[in-house]
Amino acid sequence: MQLTSVSKNQTLFTQESNPLAINEHWFNPQYWLEQDKVFAQKTGRATAYFFAEKELKAVLRHYWRGGLVGKVLQDQYLFTGMDNTRVYKEFALMCELHQQGLPVVEPIAALVTRSGLIYRGDIITRALERATSLCERLVAGPLAAQLITHIGETIACFHKAGVYHADLNINNVLFDDQDKVHVIDFDRGELRPSQTQWQQQNMQRLQRSFTKEAGRQPSFHWQQSDWQKLEEAYQQALSC
Repeated sequence: MQLTSVSKNQTLFTQESNPLAINEHWFNPQYWLEQDKVFAQKTGRATAYFFAEKELKAVLRHYWRGGLVGKVLQDQYLFTGMDNTRVYKEFALMCELHQQGLPVVEPIAALVTRSGLIYRGDIITRALERATSLCERLVAGPLAAQLITHIGETIACFHKAGVYHADLNINNVLFDDQDKVHVIDFDRGELRPSQTQWQQQNMQRLQRSFTKEAGRQPSFHWQQSDWQKLEEAYQQALSC
């Protein structure tokens, strides 16, 4: 990972090389909108901007706080050192996981902007071609048994590598156009010694997200037997 000071209050992170000459303007959605290079937007707690630059198709995401704190502080975080910022931690973790060959989206760049003791952050990752989330797939129809098994095996692969995901849910599990499973959003994630306790906490969080979305969606194709199949595939892959 390469760190570059853009200005006295901005620090840019890229992978070891920066052939695209990424600069601070890349983190401003208006920069891409004015060039008509935004080809999609996805709304949730915040808007993610999908843009194209030369051969790169990427996603720009701003860091926003959640919960009650987020209603007051929104996108502001206390700066206690660059290594402690959520931006640095997520980007460094994603670089490590990508280098290990784990199925994460490729990290492209990240930016920390300071204002006194406050910082804000942005991150850019490569976009998956024609990706759909696990949630979207289940709204559209039931999953084939081999895809359910693939999800369990993929999560086991991360857990065997000691990867803790702070918000493992069905919106953060993606299928690419070849139906390969990827996991996204490693904000507050970290590498930990392999332990059953946190691994099961991850799995329980994932299971709750199935139940939560089933209650929200008028059409949601998921059954308890599907979870049992996923859990069996996970446990078998974890023990290998």
